[in-house]
Amino acid sequence: MSQQSTLQPLTQIPAHLQTIADYEKEAELHLSHMVWQYLQGGSMNEHSVRGNLSQFEHIKLLPRMLKDLTQGHTHIEILGQRFPHPIFIAPIGHQQQFHPDAEAATALAAEVMGCNMILSTFTNTDMRTLKKDNPYKWFQLYWQGERKRSLALVKMAEEHGYKTIVVTIDSPHSGIRDRERHAFFELPKHEPQPHHFIQQPQTNENEHPLFQGLMKIAPIWDDIAWLSQQTSLPIILKGIVNPHDAKLALQHGVQGIIVSNHGGRVLDGCIPPLTALQLIKKVVPADFPVLYDGGIRRGSDVFKAIALGASAVLVGRPCIYGLATAGALGVAHVLKILKEEFEITMALMGTATVNEISTDYIFQK
Repeated sequence: MSQQSTLQPLTQIPAHLQTIADYEKEAELHLSHMVWQYLQGGSMNEHSVRGNLSQFEHIKLLPRMLKDLTQGHTHIEILGQRFPHPIFIAPIGHQQQFHPDAEAATALAAEVMGCNMILSTFTNTDMRTLKKDNPYKWFQLYWQGERKRSLALVKMAEEHGYKTIVVTIDSPHSGIRDRERHAFFELPKHEPQPHHFIQQPQTNENEHPLFQGLMKIAPIWDDIAWLSQQTSLPIILKGIVNPHDAKLALQHGVQGIIVSNHGGRVLDGCIPPLTALQLIKKVVPADFPVLYDGGIRRGSDVFKAIALGASAVLVGRPCIYGLATAGALGVAHVLKILKEEFEITMALMGTATVNEISTDYIFQK
């Protein structure tokens, strides 16, 4: 599909948009072929992209009946902060590709739906322009190649009301994305990037451009420990799948982790995040925040992730389907769909609160 044949974003929601799958089909009509391949694609053979979606099929629900649910609600608490529900918006960069209003539209929808939004370092919208007194916003940091630049972004986030710093650690190099390369994907040249300052390191003739180049400016555990000492905000690491790293996170001053394989966009064949979640929950304290990211498409998926130990879940591509379709209105509707599906699943499962959801309510062979 050429750029010229894409539809303009909608200004009202048509009746046929009832599910995330409906939004996925609709969003493709509003994006160029190149941008659609960027959004949908993953690394190499995309085993991990497909695995993130299919993993939920292997978890079956085991409901309880005749329970009193009249005091039910979806409130949760993480690191002393209370949220109306456990569905958060994952950090997603370069949102101007999907809608002219970019992250400002996503932030508006998040606020209306009481949804915690994690703003990406790769935002096209300056973090200082988002509503300062909205309590449901965190900032996601891509390490800027050095401590000084990284800390400058953290301090800016502190000043502008962001409640937590999420450091993404699983992509010191971007994945090998065949689909993007076949579509000749390029980011728009004049796209604003107010917070991204990484410069490619120079290497000598006898040095390897990856190992002595890019990896030289990638963060290491000492940087994480240092960062946690420099800010009053909690530090959460995003992209942990190995239980050994979960234990190291605890030792380096980290106050929570997000189990994620980056939506299958970085390392193909990486362990499915639902499996990683179960391994990690065995090695961290019961009250240590472990959030979940990857493949959420229905409210029942949210329930399953929480039953396996997630404190909250992150939703990425579905929000972009909404954004591409109808801007803030579309994102809000996507969040509403997921939230209502989750609430109904809770009720049908016999769980009045999120805290009640546990492995007692699921069956795995």
